[in-house]
Amino acid sequence: MEASDHILVVDDDAEIRGLLGEYLRKNGYKASVVPDGNAMWTALARSKVDLIVLDLMLPGEDGLTLCRKLRTESDTPVIM
Repeated sequence: MEASDHILVVDDDAEIRGLLGEYLRKNGYKASVVPDGNAMWTALARSKVDLIVLDLMLPGEDGLTLCRKLRTESDTPVIM
């Protein structure tokens, strides 16, 4: 990955989201952070994402279900 790549962090824990987003930005990445699957789909519709960091335990649809749906539409790399 290049330092200008866009990373989307999906995590319901606000502290983890904030810390990870801040860390990625300080290291030159464009980082977006969202709390759940609905917000993830909105973020993906708005801009190109190069990597998704996806929490398994999310409210509503869990990370595994979201990843399965994502695979039907995209080949964006996912770290769970």
